Amino acid sequence: MEQSFLPVEEAYVPALALQEEGTLRLYWQIAPDYYLYQHQFAFELKDSRGDVPVDARLPPALERTDEFFGDVSVYYDSADIILVPARPLVGTATLAVQSQGCADAGLCYPPRDQAFRIDTATGTVAAIALPRPQQAAQQPAGAATGERQGLPAMLLFATLGGLILNLMPCVFPVLSLKALGFASAAPAQRRRHAWLYGAGVVLSFLVVAGALIALRGAGMAVGWGFQLQSPGFVIGLAYLFVAMGLSLSGLVHIGGRFMNLGNSLASDGGDRGAFFTGALAVVVASPCTAPFMGTALGFALTQPAVIGLAVFTALGAGMAAPMVLLGHSALARRLLPRPGAWMQRLQQALAFPLYATALWLFWVAGRQAGVDTMAAALGGALLLALALWLWSTGGWRRGAALLTLVAAVAAGSYRGTAPGEAAGSEGVAAWSEAAVREAQAIGEPVFVDFTADWCITCLANERAVLQTNTIEAAFAERGVRYLVADWTNRDPVIADFLARQGRSGIPLYLLYPGRAGAAPVVLPQLLRKGTVLEALEALPSS
Repeated sequence: MEQSFLPVEEAYVPALALQEEGTLRLYWQIAPDYYLYQHQFAFELKDSRGDVPVDARLPPALERTDEFFGDVSVYYDSADIILVPARPLVGTATLAVQSQGCADAGLCYPPRDQAFRIDTATGTVAAIALPRPQQAAQQPAGAATGERQGLPAMLLFATLGGLILNLMPCVFPVLSLKALGFASAAPAQRRRHAWLYGAGVVLSFLVVAGALIALRGAGMAVGWGFQLQSPGFVIGLAYLFVAMGLSLSGLVHIGGRFMNLGNSLASDGGDRGAFFTGALAVVVASPCTAPFMGTALGFALTQPAVIGLAVFTALGAGMAAPMVLLGHSALARRLLPRPGAWMQRLQQALAFPLYATALWLFWVAGRQAGVDTMAAALGGALLLALALWLWSTGGWRRGAALLTLVAAVAAGSYRGTAPGEAAGSEGVAAWSEAAVREAQAIGEPVFVDFTADWCITCLANERAVLQTNTIEAAFAERGVRYLVADWTNRDPVIADFLARQGRSGIPLYLLYPGRAGAAPVVLPQLLRKGTVLEALEALPSS
């Protein structure tokens, strides 16, 4: 039978009272089989004199393992919270409360914002709608930008982001395969392949967009690059790169329709290869977020499906445009070198970026699911190479190749013990909204790095900028607390926060001033040392 759930206002009923000693008592009545998260409570108190810091004294909670947040502390039946203002309230005060709860049967409600008006003279309390200024302040910056600039601006941003995506290192190995084909193709064939490549890019972006929209509509917190949060997908993609690299190296020659299907879709020189090279380019581009792209994607995933698909189409068109132009440019054809023996050597050389990409993907799988998983996946890659070689020799060995391929898939499906919390650099701690508020309350600026091991742009920014002596010294000099939000594996808390900032992917860099409640500065997705230092210099003195 279909499960029915209570409306959120019936599942969680709060009551607020101003007590004689000046504290506020917030009592929650929680319906049976429903619960509230302890970590999702947030409070903001103001009176006629301005903001009032408040100390929330939360009662003991029950520990449970939750399918949405993992190990959490929750309240069943009721929650009796005492709020202690830092000073006596004056005049009429307003308390804004954020909470989130779930049902045991499997429904998790979105975060809920409520507000109460408190008349300190009479002690009366009334529930009210959230004040409009606060609503505007809580609106994600990206969403506000999107509404102000409108769909044409977002389409332009998506197109520019797609163009820049071609310059990202995660796309280079695949584009090099298509460049090889262009070098030896006749002009008519080159033009046809350019359009087929473009069709592969655009249609693949639409498939990704459809999956994102459907999953978010089903209540899952996912964003750009969500597929790389699955170790199985990461390992499968690594296997594909290994197979393509072996083919380019000339170590295996794959014949037959069955085994040829998975490996040579992108590497053959025909129409099918042109189309699937575009599809593969989109798959391997998912670890990267180019400038302009984050704003456009955040806008797309907050709009109706038709508008979201239009933005993703523009993104695909931007990414496909350089190759389509190359296929139609007479100047480009004259610049391409003549076919010759160099093409065979270059083809073999291009196998090594594919091997390097596969090694990186195995490392990502290890970071996600442990070193035993990575070792099993590497063993599976060896079995895959053996299967491809056996198949290429023909005869009865093809039966052995199929059995070996099954063993390779089994090895890639093995999951060892997940890694524990990794030790970060000195002065780096895990991100949470509570940690940001705590630091701001004591006057510490906060830098938040939203990152993931599969995000190449994130890793490049960290190695070239954030983890350099110059930036680390600047953070230490200004007393900046460095927090890391690691999105390598699925994390609905991070996904929800990104959505509230109008973003659907990473990297995202936020610099909070050391003042309670102050809004953050959003830094560019491609960082430079000078950019970070300028942002630090602009911080107001606490």
